[in-house]
Amino acid sequence: MRHGKKVNHLGRQTAHRKAMLANMACSLIEHKRINTTVAKAKALKQFVEPMITKSKVDTTHNRRIVMANLRQKEAVAELFRDVAAKIGDRPGGYTRIIKLGNRLGDNADMAMIELVDYNEIYNAGKEKKKTTRRSRRGGSKPAAAPVDTKASNEEE
Repeated sequence: MRHGKKVNHLGRQTAHRKAMLANMACSLIEHKRINTTVAKAKALKQFVEPMITKSKVDTTHNRRIVMANLRQKEAVAELFRDVAAKIGDRPGGYTRIIKLGNRLGDNADMAMIELVDYNEIYNAGKEKKKTTRRSRRGGSKPAAAPVDTKASNEEE
């Protein structure tokens, strides 16, 4: 039974798993996309998305929390400087996992995990969402164009 199993241990001890995910997250922040196995990509997504959310609010406390998890000063700086500026308006879902097939050596399921806003191929066809403002009921309506009565009478 798998009741309450929240963490995929990935066949590693806790310290090894945390170090591996920290290194993978730093590589993802630096290169914007990495190739790995599907299981590691899913574990990395759960690891890195809360830190990207924290980077949207640049406070000392958030920097210290992210630094405790990532352990690389350059990655934290790039996360708060570049990545947070690009994903500032996105409410979540910062990463995308694309399955690539099986690895030749051991037939493991491979995947590419990438930061969503840095892929120009997927974002090229989509245009920015236009924000619309809906008027309240009973609010002012736009003035209708004046009707030319002569033109309407001549048609009859």
